[in-house]
Amino acid sequence: MSTENNNLYKNSVEILTDLISFKTISGEDNNSLINYCDEILKKNGATSFKTFDQDKKRVNLFATLKAKKPNGKMPIILSGHTDVVPVSKGWSSDPFKATIKGDKLYGRGSCDMKGFIACTLAFAPIFSKVDLNRDIHFSFTFDEETACLGAPILIKELKKRKIQNGICIVGEPTNMKIIDAHKGCYEYTTYFEGLAGHSSMPHKGVSAVEFASRYANKLIELREELKKRAPEDSIFNPPFSTLQVGGIFGGIAHNVIADKCRVEWETRPVVKEDGVFLNQQIDKYANEVLLPEMKKVFPNSKIKKEIIGEVTGFNRVENSEACELVSSLTGDNSREVVSFGTEAGLFQEIGISTVVCGPGSIDQAHKVDEFIELSELKKCINFLNGIKSNSISN
Repeated sequence: MSTENNNLYKNSVEILTDLISFKTISGEDNNSLINYCDEILKKNGATSFKTFDQDKKRVNLFATLKAKKPNGKMPIILSGHTDVVPVSKGWSSDPFKATIKGDKLYGRGSCDMKGFIACTLAFAPIFSKVDLNRDIHFSFTFDEETACLGAPILIKELKKRKIQNGICIVGEPTNMKIIDAHKGCYEYTTYFEGLAGHSSMPHKGVSAVEFASRYANKLIELREELKKRAPEDSIFNPPFSTLQVGGIFGGIAHNVIADKCRVEWETRPVVKEDGVFLNQQIDKYANEVLLPEMKKVFPNSKIKKEIIGEVTGFNRVENSEACELVSSLTGDNSREVVSFGTEAGLFQEIGISTVVCGPGSIDQAHKVDEFIELSELKKCINFLNGIKSNSISN
């Protein structure tokens, strides 16, 4: 590793240490971390804008280092999410204090995915000093871990500003392997409101638990239909859209007819049409079969489906500019798919060529004693150095 790259690596470790100290758990305030990132980027000449949730408690950042010698090359977006999943018991060190042991750096978010963000911030001074022939964007979002709630707000602003051209590199942990597809992820909670009563008189009440159970059973029936819809050339494992019921919650006692219940469920569609099909079928069953039965006994009965989040799938594209660029920098011509979701499909949906590629292993994400191997940070620095070389005029 060259002296410059070694210094960049050391800076990335220092920045990652700072980033881990911000307790940016999904759903909580991330303003301090975003301001920290924004300050680094602005010190190096970047312009930026922010987009917020309704309470302005959570924020996205989009910053740009403008090309000094533009020659028509597509801009590059370096994209990462700033939120992390909650911490459970059992950590051997403080999860919000970076700890280096041997060749690993431990801390919540070290792998997923503050390691990538740290590397991009460490590289900002290098990008700012060279004669870029294309814009370099930095995109940092909130609440990716909870159904990608932040990115759609940013995407809406990008469309408004007509930033719909370019190459986006989503730095999720892939061990710097090229990921060019994943399924969508749609999460829902369906609420049932019936009529409470004594269990000895079931005909006078409307059991929300019973109707919720029938709803869940219908979902399981539809899961079999999804299997039949699997594309013959599906690249995924399993090849079909999946569905699972995460939980049924309701009732207060053995002898009380439950007036409230909820079903939490999700589907991971191979294609968007499967998501449409599933929602149409389950909504029809709820509104045309279950709800009329409930209202016969209690006219104020209700069934309400809440969309927790609908994460757009990421589709394989032939002749992808993003994949070709990453291949040229890493020497890896392979293409892989993953089971987890990312924000990649949202960028792809507005016409931005997108790839998922970043340091660390997804096997360490969301776990007790999450870590990133220090060698992965070094690989990411080398990768960003390649982007620099590809983005300056010879």
